[in-house]
Amino acid sequence: MVNYKFYTVQEVADILQVHWQSVLTYIKSGKLEAVKLGKGYRISETALQRFIADHSTRNKR
Repeated sequence: MVNYKFYTVQEVADILQVHWQSVLTYIKSGKLEAVKLGKGYRISETALQRFIADHSTRNKR
């Protein structure tokens, strides 16, 4: 059985130390993958890790 970890928009905002509206902007712009459930979004741990890796300054040249 596979266990999936999902975060709320506020949890991701707390992890990234940004405003929750910034997280929504990332989602709506397609930079951060999320699943819409009802009125809210859920972000998988994998999607969050990918977002962080894609925006790491170490990857920029």
